[in-house]
Amino acid sequence: MNTTPHGNATPHGPVEPDIGHLKSFPDPPRNPDEWTWFRVLALSGVSYFLSWHFGTPETTVMNGKVYIAPHSLSEIKGLRAPDMLIAFNADPDACARRNAYVISEQGKPPDFVLEVASLSTGRIDVRDKPADYAALGIPEYWRFDETGESYGARLAGDRLVGDRYEPIAIAKLPKGNLEGYSKALGLKLRWEKGQLKCYDPTTTKPIMDLPEMQRIAEKERQGRLEEQKARMEAERRVEEAERREETERQARLNAECIAAERIRELEAKLHRHAS
Repeated sequence: MNTTPHGNATPHGPVEPDIGHLKSFPDPPRNPDEWTWFRVLALSGVSYFLSWHFGTPETTVMNGKVYIAPHSLSEIKGLRAPDMLIAFNADPDACARRNAYVISEQGKPPDFVLEVASLSTGRIDVRDKPADYAALGIPEYWRFDETGESYGARLAGDRLVGDRYEPIAIAKLPKGNLEGYSKALGLKLRWEKGQLKCYDPTTTKPIMDLPEMQRIAEKERQGRLEEQKARMEAERRVEEAERREETERQARLNAECIAAERIRELEAKLHRHAS
């Protein structure tokens, strides 16, 4: 006898739950610690910088707080909505239309999911979600904890091997920072002074962060000022050259007038002597 993904036995194979009339999935319920997720991923700029780094918004799904559903008729009960999911070679428009990442429509599970620790979900993130995400075939599941009090670890990652997750090595860095390599993203993830940072392993530099963004913005501002200054200097030189040319022209005209007047005086004097 076959069973549904949620364990309901059926004599003739899986039966789709009767929610086919829904055009999209509802938003997941709000949790009281949502500010933590917002601060770590949105307010810090992590989500924006990852989107900027990958640079293919038409084929990259990067979302948070939307359900991951095996198929379009999945029951809401039991579905997970991670704080962040990333899927490459996927359809963002389909995700937006459904208000969910539907694996059967996308043709693949997300490549990466991340949970941010909170008091209300910490135990579930560690105890229950690994099995759920592994069952969906998600290659990597990461957890970030600002303090380490909810997860028991400030940074942790699992990589899917077969049908089970195996821990990703987390290195201890100076000043108490931690780092692990995400093969799915091709980036190193760091717990750095309580913040989530993403580093490019080829350059060993962060892909971007707020101070770096401010530095780039300031550099661009200085560049614009220098360009404006150079343009104004060039315009000043042109104006000076035009004024100098006009002064020289007037001087030539004056000299010619004086010379002509002198010639007339000489001619008049010669005429008087001749008469």
